[in-house]
Amino acid sequence: MKKKIHLVGGARPNFMKLAPIVRALDKQQERFEYRIVHTGQHYDREMSDVFFDELGIPKPDFYLEAGGGSHAQQTAKIMVAYETLCNEQDKPDLCLVVGDVNSTIACSLVAKKLGVAVAHVEAGLRSGDRAMPEEINRLATDAISDYFFVTEESGEINLLKEGQPQEKVFFVGHVMIDNLFYQRDQLSSTELAGQAAELKAKYPRYGVVTLHRPSNVDDQAALTKLIGALREVAAELPLIFPVHPRTRGNIEKFGIELGDRIITTPPLSYMEFLSLWKDAAIVMTDSGGLQEETTGLGVPCLTLRENTERPVTISDGTNTLVGTSPDMIVREARKVLAGQGKQGRQPKFWDGKAAERIVDILYRELDRATSSQP
Repeated sequence: MKKKIHLVGGARPNFMKLAPIVRALDKQQERFEYRIVHTGQHYDREMSDVFFDELGIPKPDFYLEAGGGSHAQQTAKIMVAYETLCNEQDKPDLCLVVGDVNSTIACSLVAKKLGVAVAHVEAGLRSGDRAMPEEINRLATDAISDYFFVTEESGEINLLKEGQPQEKVFFVGHVMIDNLFYQRDQLSSTELAGQAAELKAKYPRYGVVTLHRPSNVDDQAALTKLIGALREVAAELPLIFPVHPRTRGNIEKFGIELGDRIITTPPLSYMEFLSLWKDAAIVMTDSGGLQEETTGLGVPCLTLRENTERPVTISDGTNTLVGTSPDMIVREARKVLAGQGKQGRQPKFWDGKAAERIVDILYRELDRATSSQP
């Protein structure tokens, strides 16, 4: 009998992680049926049919439209909407969640209380900073999950320290890297026009910047220091900065000058942004996902945070954790521009086959669970 799986996402990065799993499930249709659940956590006008076409997956089967509000309001709305879906329309055998957003913990809680097994993809990552909402979501989701799929050795170590059973923890690699390789191959087979192409033609050598973490962009002093460091780097290399709406609003509110060597754009589509950063001389970011993707393609990355939940990007990859000190940022950026940045290597199992491993394990584990029922 086929196993029914809900694949839960609430924001663009979630669907990028789900896409390889969907493609792997499509190869095993005799074993599984799946439904894609979009919680509506983030409204994104770019998340159109074209976005899902780019990912090579169908549009979501269910839209919960539960976005907006504070963390508590949003989590509560998602929980109520997902419980209604499970009780009145479509109860699965397994709820698969990815990452660390509010949708992740909300749907995990609902599933567990309804007796539905939970699988967490990207389990075990820890920054050690409980001031980050994402860290709370990670801890809480892992506390109640049944199956843990980890991207790097640190995830496995953390889960075992927290008392999770070894037999339920699976080191499989990273679905975000699966998707990155898929999208890179799609990109290489098409001629991409648009703003990214124009910028690359105008600036043969450039860096890329992203900033969106509240700790970096909501505090005037912190954001002013970071932009000052970026201006100093930009004096030596033009920096292209697709600006998150939250960041743009604060730059304007605080009256911070970027200078003419920091070139801003609106947020770019996934494919346009990939086309841009994959050829950058340096990427400077506070994004967790971009730390991993730059390691996946061997692009030098400076992470503008005091901690990271993705240590393999530092120990194995091309990422350097530089904190938020302007002196450190400028010094490390100059090293990269002088050709002295980290070379890095591909982390274990970051080979584009993580989703296939996950699907094979799920079939085995769900079949075993069914067989053990009285």
